[in-house]
Amino acid sequence: MNSNATSAITLSQLGWNNLFHQQLTLDDLEHHQIARLSEHHRSGYTLLTEQGQHSLTITKSLPDMTVGDWVVLDTDGQFLRLLDRQSLFSRKAAGSKVSQQLIASNVTTLFIVCSLNDDFNLSRIERYLSIAHDADVEPVIILTKADLCSDSDDKRAQVQALDPMLFVEVVNALDSQQCQQLNGWCKQGKTVAFMGSSGVGKSTLINSLLGEATQATGGIRESDSKGRHTTTSRSLHLLPSGGVLIDTPGMRELQIHDCADGVEQTFSDVQALVEQCRFSDCQHNNEPGCAVTKALEAGDIDQRRVTNYFKLMREQEWNGASLAEQRSKSKQFTKYCRSVQSENRSKKLGY
Repeated sequence: MNSNATSAITLSQLGWNNLFHQQLTLDDLEHHQIARLSEHHRSGYTLLTEQGQHSLTITKSLPDMTVGDWVVLDTDGQFLRLLDRQSLFSRKAAGSKVSQQLIASNVTTLFIVCSLNDDFNLSRIERYLSIAHDADVEPVIILTKADLCSDSDDKRAQVQALDPMLFVEVVNALDSQQCQQLNGWCKQGKTVAFMGSSGVGKSTLINSLLGEATQATGGIRESDSKGRHTTTSRSLHLLPSGGVLIDTPGMRELQIHDCADGVEQTFSDVQALVEQCRFSDCQHNNEPGCAVTKALEAGDIDQRRVTNYFKLMREQEWNGASLAEQRSKSKQFTKYCRSVQSENRSKKLGY
């Protein structure tokens, strides 16, 4: 639990709203405790309740949970059930193993942090926008380190060109006064999550919003103008403005899965062209009547953006199919084990 959290905390301060309240039974209201996951460790979870802080050891009987989740506990602080989520961020786990990794849940706004120095990358921003749109969470782009960039206005315009309705903020993460312009998304009842690559200034920005040095920060490497990775785990913090903040580690690899809707919304201009192609199975190479090729040749759309659209669509489809196949195999194996156990019990009973 961070230093802002106290035993006198209320559910409202933790981000509670009617969506979760409607899931409670009369028994829950009279006898049980409501808790929110504030930290996720290898062996357990840290939970915050109106009665104080609790720890919960991870066991096979528990569902897969993440920071931001709401749970119901009994009077002894033991897990009863997980409440339905308002939103969920996940990714394909890093590496060759096909598995899903939960990042954060019940988020109302996603702060996508990107530095304006050599780490600036439009395609990466589009990747984060895709998962935000798929989770139906409002994205806000926060551009940092403008003092290290000579063309910050041009780069801000490039980000805004991705979507005229997109909120784009340029801040000096070290200036707490400048950071106050983000408070509109950080009011009571709201939960904001911070995501971005390693070293983009997330920890410095979070410290400014919290008004204290909660997160460790690293300097800039002269070799590549990139910051040092400092945050290593997900954690929940209470903001002076009344909202809840979820910090996530810098992600060197954010592989998406099963979020076609999010990609289509992020690239609505490209998607509109795809739907105008003469053939539904158009590969957008040399086929006649290809609206995408026609727009590229006319200069009406950017080649980088089109390339990234198809890249993300292929990636999410491949990873989504792999995860679905893995779940199917797991279910089949579980059924097989149960049938074997049932058969063995029958033999022992002489059936």
